[in-house]
Amino acid sequence: MKKSILLFITVIAGMVLAACGGAEAQENDKLQVVTSFSILGDLAEQVAGDRANVEYLVPIGEEPHEYEAVPSDFRKVSDADVFYVNGFGLEEWLERLVQNTGDVSIVSVSDGVTPLPIAGEEGEDPHAWLDVTNVITYVENIRDDLIERDPEGTEEYQANAEAYIQELEEIHAWIQAEVERIDERVIAVSENAFQYFGEQYGFETYGIWELNSHEEGTPGQIAALVDIVKDRNLPAVFVETTVDSRYMETVARDAGVHIAGEVYTDAVGLEGSGAETYIKMMEHNVNTFVSGLKR
Repeated sequence: MKKSILLFITVIAGMVLAACGGAEAQENDKLQVVTSFSILGDLAEQVAGDRANVEYLVPIGEEPHEYEAVPSDFRKVSDADVFYVNGFGLEEWLERLVQNTGDVSIVSVSDGVTPLPIAGEEGEDPHAWLDVTNVITYVENIRDDLIERDPEGTEEYQANAEAYIQELEEIHAWIQAEVERIDERVIAVSENAFQYFGEQYGFETYGIWELNSHEEGTPGQIAALVDIVKDRNLPAVFVETTVDSRYMETVARDAGVHIAGEVYTDAVGLEGSGAETYIKMMEHNVNTFVSGLKR
């Protein structure tokens, strides 16, 4: 009797393992794509469609500038076919990660974008994705890389990219029309992340600091932004979803203005936020800027 029970358990266990192995093999037939942060993850998903599994490393709500890789990140990247990064110095933790993940292909999706300098410092501003026209270049780079890795999916990648680029062109035109509704185009936030946005859509941009990987939130930096807000007679300032709001609360209080809302810079929004994708994120930002700056 015991032998029969043992045989039954062994057979069932074998069937379960075989089923799991089959499911894993089927899943592994797809390209395994990892991106450094959630915005790139959304772009990769738009282009890859059902032909790839896409994951990102930096959790929503955390800063990609200062991220500290965890053990599960090493496994994700080492198991991936490709690791998409932004470049322009954003992923400062990348070298440490790669040293422990073998020879996975690392592709910078910002290739071909002309970088802006960090104001008053050496280095390149990494926030190129906040200009929609730059994201079209990102999408083209992702499309071309996926085709190279998976030629059988060429038609699907091309079709997905073409459809998504059309959406990006539409949101770019919408932004151009929306910002015409305001005369005072000055953005004041914690981190001066909107330089590319400002260059493209006609805004001056200021921050308490330039990049979150640098010294931030000193009394002198806060006072300097307060002076700008007062001198320009700005109606409002803004705060980023990935930054401690207390810095801008101090600026708003000392300048005698209000915080008009949160904007997204380094991550899409959580489920239910209304900013769960790159396009929704940009729509949210523009609506927040326009309503906050309109007199």
